[in-house]
Amino acid sequence: MATTTLRELNGFDETPASLADSVVVLVDFQNTYTGGVMELDGHAEAIAEGKKLLTAAREAGTPVIHVQDQGYDVDSEGGRIIADLAPVDGEGRVIKSAPNAFHNTDLAQQIEKTGRKNVILAGFMSNMCILFTAQGAFLSGLHPTVVANACGTRSLSTHVRGGGAVLTAQQIHDSALATITELYGVVVSSVSDLS
Repeated sequence: MATTTLRELNGFDETPASLADSVVVLVDFQNTYTGGVMELDGHAEAIAEGKKLLTAAREAGTPVIHVQDQGYDVDSEGGRIIADLAPVDGEGRVIKSAPNAFHNTDLAQQIEKTGRKNVILAGFMSNMCILFTAQGAFLSGLHPTVVANACGTRSLSTHVRGGGAVLTAQQIHDSALATITELYGVVVSSVSDLS
């Protein structure tokens, strides 16, 4: 049984953002998540949906900001942005050191320069940088919308040294999105669901 969210109790607007009045923030679409120890479940599908979002934003003239986690050495092959989602001239770039892309970066200032309050988020990982960047946007007075199918994560154990339950990537992804819909923002399934 679904419960009433904190957003509903506070009377927050549940309308998804539109490309016409938003900034698209693509978070950590980096090569490291496509193979090896950090490979995410379903990364190819999330990248394809992210590409749809990026293409739609460019066609609409929506400002785009690309975020990279410096922990993966942004100039290395693993740390580089996936080629299909790489920035072009005129698009913003933020290098972050924490899951919240607003923490100790100029992301808020780049968004403020656009005069827009809505942000559309997509990227990796759902339970870390997407969740905490949505929280950062909310706490900055912005209105985040997350495109669920353009995000992804991996399976994890509930205990550091094993012995606990192993949650599937889908369970972790869904849990992160539920946390966002509880308070921090609106979640849509795909780019076609943006208002």
